[in-house]
Amino acid sequence: GTVLNVSVSGHDRSDSFLLSWDEPEGGAKGYLLALSSLGSGTLLQNVSAGPNTTSFWFRGLTPGTRYEIEVTATLACMDTTSQTVTAQTRPSPVHNLSLSSGGSRVSLRAAWAHGHGGRDGYSLALWHSHSHTLVRNVSLLPSTTTFLFDGLLAGSEYALKVTTLAGSSQASTSIHQWTAPSSPIQLRLSPGSSTSLVASWADATGAAWIHLELRNLLTQKVSTTLSARRGLTSYTFQHLHPGTQYWLGLSATAGPHTVVGPNATAWTYPLSPGNVTLSSAEEQNSLQARWSIPGGHRDFYLVTLQEGEDGIPTRNISVGGDNDHVTFHGLSPGQQYSVQVVVVAGPYRASAHSTAAWTEPRAPSGVSLSSQGSPHSLLASWEEATGEGYLLVLSLAEHPVKNSSLLRGVTSFTYEALQPGTLYTFEVSTVAGPYTSSPRCISNWTYPLPLEQLTLSNGGHSTSLQASWRAVSSGSTGYTGTLRETKSQEQIRNVTVESDWTNVTLVNLVPGRQYTLEMASVAGPYRSPVRSATDWTYPLAPAGVTLTNTRRPMGLSAFWDKAAGDVDQFHLQLYSKSHAAQRNASVGPNTHNFTFLGLSPGTQYFLKVTVLAGPYRSSSHFATEWTYPLSLANVSLQPGRKPQELHVSWVESGGGRDHLVQLSVAESLSIIRNVSVPRGVSQLDLDGLVPGSRYRVEIISQAGPHRISSQTAVGYTVPLPPRSLSARPVSTARALAVHWETAPGQRDGYLLSVLEEGSSALPRNLEAGKDSTNVTVPQLEPGTCYLVRIWAVAGPYRSLPENTTGCTVPAAPTNLSLTNLGSSSELYTSWNKPPGRRDHYQVTLYSLSTQSRIQVQTLSPDALNITWTHLEAGSKFAVQVTAVKGSSEASSINVTQWTYPLAPVNLTLGSPSASALVVSWAVLGQGAEGFVVDVGDAASGTPVGQTVLAGDARSHILRSLSPGTRYSVAVRATAGPFHASTPNLTHCTRECDALLA
Repeated sequence: GTVLNVSVSGHDRSDSFLLSWDEPEGGAKGYLLALSSLGSGTLLQNVSAGPNTTSFWFRGLTPGTRYEIEVTATLACMDTTSQTVTAQTRPSPVHNLSLSSGGSRVSLRAAWAHGHGGRDGYSLALWHSHSHTLVRNVSLLPSTTTFLFDGLLAGSEYALKVTTLAGSSQASTSIHQWTAPSSPIQLRLSPGSSTSLVASWADATGAAWIHLELRNLLTQKVSTTLSARRGLTSYTFQHLHPGTQYWLGLSATAGPHTVVGPNATAWTYPLSPGNVTLSSAEEQNSLQARWSIPGGHRDFYLVTLQEGEDGIPTRNISVGGDNDHVTFHGLSPGQQYSVQVVVVAGPYRASAHSTAAWTEPRAPSGVSLSSQGSPHSLLASWEEATGEGYLLVLSLAEHPVKNSSLLRGVTSFTYEALQPGTLYTFEVSTVAGPYTSSPRCISNWTYPLPLEQLTLSNGGHSTSLQASWRAVSSGSTGYTGTLRETKSQEQIRNVTVESDWTNVTLVNLVPGRQYTLEMASVAGPYRSPVRSATDWTYPLAPAGVTLTNTRRPMGLSAFWDKAAGDVDQFHLQLYSKSHAAQRNASVGPNTHNFTFLGLSPGTQYFLKVTVLAGPYRSSSHFATEWTYPLSLANVSLQPGRKPQELHVSWVESGGGRDHLVQLSVAESLSIIRNVSVPRGVSQLDLDGLVPGSRYRVEIISQAGPHRISSQTAVGYTVPLPPRSLSARPVSTARALAVHWETAPGQRDGYLLSVLEEGSSALPRNLEAGKDSTNVTVPQLEPGTCYLVRIWAVAGPYRSLPENTTGCTVPAAPTNLSLTNLGSSSELYTSWNKPPGRRDHYQVTLYSLSTQSRIQVQTLSPDALNITWTHLEAGSKFAVQVTAVKGSSEASSINVTQWTYPLAPVNLTLGSPSASALVVSWAVLGQGAEGFVVDVGDAASGTPVGQTVLAGDARSHILRSLSPGTRYSVAVRATAGPFHASTPNLTHCTRECDALLA
């Protein structure tokens, strides 16, 4: 048939759902939809749909109701196809939900009205709001409209969720409510100290809030109010007046509910004593009470000694108010005591208690430990002693195996599952507080178990029998037995052995005779049932068989002692595991030695001597001995591939089991390495040694107990090269300071080689001690670079070289000169060539007039002079020449010089008065160091005067001259020792006309 694939969706709706289907193959002429109530079958809706319709909404349905829908498709040729499905609408939630306590502290009643439509039932979930825990989960019939939740917590808020169920659908409604609070009960108000009262109450969980009001009854004023959350069961009121009566009222609140609670009154205490202690006194069975004297006043102390856990008063003592201790004598041992110290001051009392203290107990008496014939249990008993209880320790060989603590009143204890035949020690002590009495001890044994699998065998021995057995499953102190001749039943000897024995050899018996052994286990005074076994002795074997080395020629001699009884002959078998051939020999009964010759060196041989007497044979133990080995030849010791290795080689001479290579430090001869190598190996590499050290090696060939040594070989490990080599110049010295770091290991010393770079001459060699880390190489050429190489030396061996390059400090130039050759702009510098080499010269020219460096020239290492040009006229200069080699420098001294000044220009003369002339001039460039004005009589040429002026002067007035006189004037510019003058100019003082000369 045709499948319509009908489906229903929209289940979350309470009054409708959507019906969907697939159009059949070939199409349909129409559809008939029939909606019926599931269960009753009542047709509710009948709907027709067109040919292209594939869905339909059913509306106006009842919430929470199950429906059956039949979809019928009309096909071609009047055929039809149908499919039926079921669906259910979502239920309606309840209405008018309420949750009330009705004044109850432990229950809440829920009530609601049914929602419209149907339902399968209700689910009620009650949650505790504060803890968020689910308190109750209830399923109810659909007709239920109320439910009582009981057993709830008083004064707590709850949340209720009511869920309407219909099939797989549901609808929920929630509500919150509080249970009525319960007021705390058993309100107590008691003094905590002289300034505080402690309020406590019970059942404080029945309210969300607890309100307290403390009132001073003397002043009728409220002292303190307090609100506390649920659960608080006590509160201490501080800062109160000592010795005052107070009234405390209490009420409880939960949500909208409030309940008035109980009230109480109390007084504050006077000050109480502090640090009350009760401790052991010096005398036995005595306790001393001590306390700290409190502040304030008191009439006396009332000290009460209380006995036992119940604190029964046994003694009262009154002492003065200034006392701080009292001692109680003659107390019961092992008893618990405490003390109460009461301060009495008028109508008030303030007390303090000590912690419990104990007198030392006595150990129990009448202690016993009995086995009662059992191998697995012991019964311990004792008489009652005063104290808290007993500490029982059962020990095995001083090691506790079980500790028990028992309360007083118990006077016996049975230990089960113990080891049979074992000695146990029982200790019992009386416990009283921190004290434990000295223990009472007693020991006893559990009964032993009988031994098992007893056997008696000769083991090939002619005069002894060996008895063996399996040890009992647990301990015993030993075993005891009796050996008898089986035929005559004559008792031969008694046997007693320790508990750890599982066999015993019975010696000095008659060969070939039958014996019977009876054995029992023993534990302390107890014995187990007897077990027995039987066997015969064996004929005698030869004794004292030895094999002795004769060394030369290679041979071994056999010796043995003649055994008791008759012997036909002795048969000797000599063989070696390294040779397939076996040597056999037979000798007469009176022969007791035999020598085997022509044996291999360094070989182990085994000898067995067998007695032949009739049909019986009895063989000796094997005797063994080695022939002497041959020593090794051509032992050599050479450096290995690494500085930490030595290579040992040798040539084998034959024989021996293995070789022992012994390495020792040559100086101390102490052996530092033993290496065993098998026969056939002829070389060995030894590593992990100290580089640069001298070693000795000796190889010992071993053959059993025999050893022979090779000749001693001596060799060195190659030393490690030094590290961090450096060569630095020594300041102002023609030398290099060579430094290095010591490498690990040893060495005999160092070898250094110093070679001038680029030189074909032989290098210069130096030696340094083994502990040196530096050396100074003197008498070198200044400013010269050298290749420095260093080796560590040990014996004939050198390490790999370490290389570096260093340069000496160059020599400074000498005879430096700075010369003026008559120029105002040039200076000439020259110097002598210093010894040694340099990379270049650095020549620096400074202007002393401007205090600056004006020129720096780098010249070739062979340059000896330089001319400075374009200099400032009339200025003072300084020059320095530095020889440079690498990073090293050497400078000459500084020398100074002046350039020639330029003569002043534009010289003019004027006569401002009859006795004065005004001289003025101009300068070129920077001028000069100074000026000199020379004045002379023009007619006679006689000098009249000379005036020295500073370098910034540009005019000067000549005074005190003669009127109407012609004077000749010249101005000189000066710079150091040099000067340049203007031509002479003449002029008359005012009475005369000025004429040019």
